[in-house]
Amino acid sequence: MLTKLREMGITSDHMFAAGMASIGLSFLSWLTSKKAESTERADRWGIFVGEWAPTFFALGSAMRIDELRKGRKFCR
Repeated sequence: MLTKLREMGITSDHMFAAGMASIGLSFLSWLTSKKAESTERADRWGIFVGEWAPTFFALGSAMRIDELRKGRKFCR
């Protein structure tokens, strides 16, 4: 899977950015849904989108380890 992501041009930095963006999107979707729908449904939307962040961070960490092992990126 990491190889396929790398072939698509995605790096660990992209995955970490996607994780941060999903946290913000989670908050925005919760806030928007709260105004338009019931509180319970708004909470579900926020949680649904919020579950993406750990996945992006985990993939970013795996890609960073792979990049460092293969010498593709220097430690910061």
